[in-house]
Amino acid sequence: MPAVYLFHIVEEYGAGFPAWMTLHMQADMNDVGFLRNNALFMTILVLLCLWATCSRTRLSALLLLAWGSGQLFWNFIFHLVTTVIADSYSPGLVTAALLYQPVSLAVAGLAIRDHRLNLPDTLLAFTIGAGLMLFVIWTGLWHFTLPVG
Repeated sequence: MPAVYLFHIVEEYGAGFPAWMTLHMQADMNDVGFLRNNALFMTILVLLCLWATCSRTRLSALLLLAWGSGQLFWNFIFHLVTTVIADSYSPGLVTAALLYQPVSLAVAGLAIRDHRLNLPDTLLAFTIGAGLMLFVIWTGLWHFTLPVG
């Protein structure tokens, strides 16, 4: 998960995601905020991966999948929707489509296979991840408002 997240950050930053969001989605984003937020999100992801690797608890798997689905699975949905809305390539769409979807589903499948989570737990984690993603978008991009127009 951290490796694909890193590839995604490189694609977004290299293709000018902060400027694209400001132009097409009326977001308040700059390169410094983008890098700072992604460093924080990567740190959280790495720590959750380490915990889930060292611990066999349901909670560690649930929290990793919740955070990971918000950062990966739902991020793909975000890029797909913003591409359609803006009628323009949303920087990050390629890695989100090619890497985020399969990795998110593979991690979920492994958690179920290893009996760390069951299907309802997995669906709960993905629901929590959707909420986390929406919260990050609302607070980080639109600072507790919604874009108009």
